[in-house]
Amino acid sequence: MHFPKILTPTLFATLISGILFAATPPAQAQNNSDDVLLQMNQAFKKGDTAALTALLPLARGNPLEAWAAYWELKARLETASPQEVQDFLTRYAGTYQEDRLRNDWLLLLGQRRDWGNFSANYAKFRMRDDPEVQCYALLIEQLTSATPAPALAEQVRKNWFALHKADDGCTLAAGTLISAQKMPAADAWRKARLAMARNRLTAASNAVEIVAPEVLNLVSELGNSPAKFLATKASATSRVGKQLVVLALIRMANNDPDAAATQLESKWGPRLDGEERNWIWGVIGRQTATRLSDDALGYYARVSRDSDLTDDMLEWRTRAALRAGKWSTVLTAINAMSAQARKNPAWVYWKARALLTTLGTAQRADPAAPRRLEANGLLESIAGVSGFYEQLAREDLGQLVTVPPRPAPLTAQEKQAALEDPGLNRALYAIGLGLRSEGVREWNYTTNLHTPGGMNDRELLAAADLACQREIWDRCINTSERTKSFMDFDQRFPMPHEQAVLKQTRAIDLDPAYVYGLIRQESRFIVDARSGVGASGLMQVMPATARWTAKKIGLANFSADQIANRDTNIAIGTGYLKLILDDFDGSMPLAAAAYNAGPGRPRSWRNGPVLDGAIWAENVPFAETREYVKKVMANTTDYAALLTGQPQSLRSRLGTVGPRDASEPDPSRDLP
Repeated sequence: MHFPKILTPTLFATLISGILFAATPPAQAQNNSDDVLLQMNQAFKKGDTAALTALLPLARGNPLEAWAAYWELKARLETASPQEVQDFLTRYAGTYQEDRLRNDWLLLLGQRRDWGNFSANYAKFRMRDDPEVQCYALLIEQLTSATPAPALAEQVRKNWFALHKADDGCTLAAGTLISAQKMPAADAWRKARLAMARNRLTAASNAVEIVAPEVLNLVSELGNSPAKFLATKASATSRVGKQLVVLALIRMANNDPDAAATQLESKWGPRLDGEERNWIWGVIGRQTATRLSDDALGYYARVSRDSDLTDDMLEWRTRAALRAGKWSTVLTAINAMSAQARKNPAWVYWKARALLTTLGTAQRADPAAPRRLEANGLLESIAGVSGFYEQLAREDLGQLVTVPPRPAPLTAQEKQAALEDPGLNRALYAIGLGLRSEGVREWNYTTNLHTPGGMNDRELLAAADLACQREIWDRCINTSERTKSFMDFDQRFPMPHEQAVLKQTRAIDLDPAYVYGLIRQESRFIVDARSGVGASGLMQVMPATARWTAKKIGLANFSADQIANRDTNIAIGTGYLKLILDDFDGSMPLAAAAYNAGPGRPRSWRNGPVLDGAIWAENVPFAETREYVKKVMANTTDYAALLTGQPQSLRSRLGTVGPRDASEPDPSRDLP
């Protein structure tokens, strides 16, 4: 696809303003001040309420006036009157900012226990995606209904367990339901265990306070020093005492799973019941599995009932079994997961592989064997041309990855509807002005809530096309990815800066599909992208890495500010990627992991048995890096199909992963 050259932010904002406000009188248009919006954005980030209030009148009439008003009111929401809030909601009715402020207001009303105003506002709340707000609403239903539905408690439990941070809404709702005996007290201890396993001591304490407020000081002590608590304060002579021992052993297992296992085997195991022991063994097994230790399955084998384990524990049991080649255990662990977890394409795929691998001799020769038919049905349910496990399933069914047929071209009317959509245009205006976070949120809101259920596939295609034409590649890709009845690969896998990328990759003998697959995951082709840790540009290069690589590739007179230059960023990013790839013997999954997590960690992660590349990728300990590797590899396969016009194999790119050959020289131990 060929799109117009990149517009400058000023020209971009001017063009979008013309679309939005073509009918606006010139005098009013002249009063629109983008500079005021940018000043207010900075004031909002600094919490400068006085500056926001002073600047707001100057923002009236700006295309992004609703954002200015939102920042000003949000900054002083705790002291604002209900009438001020209502005036805002009325003035900006139907906008993202109205619903965003209503979300903020509902949280505040819940904290104030103002249930009347909460109910009135919740009825008009459209997003309803905040679990804490949902819990407040469920609590009101519990308080006002003579016979609340059992599903109410289940939804509170689901929201509460899923929240990682300490919160008011779900903790209050759960506490109320537990007090009313609509939820068991065991749920509070389960929440405390989950929080402790995530190192969220405050959330764990809040849960314990619901059922045993008298022991809060002991929760604090075991959180600070579980070994000391177990040696001097712990007692398993009461139900509460046993639960505290469980929490202490979980806390210990987070840092030293072997020490926790020793404590459980030598002293505490006989004093706890089966469910409590199983949970702790599950935590120990999980922590050991994330360290890629051969001991993990041994610890998991101490579990007497898999249904006592969480999905997270079972997922890591599956990964450890894959790593060890224990296919029967893979099948057992996946079957023990919740119905929802088993729908994850990863576990659908590995269950199918386990079924096929554990076929008996007679079944292997029988194409109609029940287990073979079940496995093929699982593979067919997820097989596709886009996505890591979708591509692997397709290959296992005998088909390579190809570019799907293009959807019917957009009509002029469909394009015009997207062009005239106020929410999309406000989003584009914000992004063009440099307010990317605000623009992305408004774009997502508009495409999700444009109609009941969100935009249909043709509307999404048109919205994605609009973003592509403006070279807002992240919205182009993300919006196009949501179409269900067809795939437009030109939108989903665009190739901006094609000449620059191809020239550089040819010069250093690097696969351009791999580079595009990585850039798509790193920055979504946002030239000025900057991460929270300081990585910059298309290829998200860190300053120290850029300086080191510049020396290695002979880039003279390099300075850190040059990272923002497109061609320099590509030269350094591809140069570094090539050095990593050579260091890891040409292994694309290892190099992708190194690009994301630094080369030191994958050097350790590759040790152990030689593994199928897909099994190795699934065992990457860091969730972010694990998903990164899988997405880069799937992206690469799709880009290769686009670039070559030929069917492609993900499996051939994954290869196998194992320890470095000790007899071979290590070319780049100094890689940063």
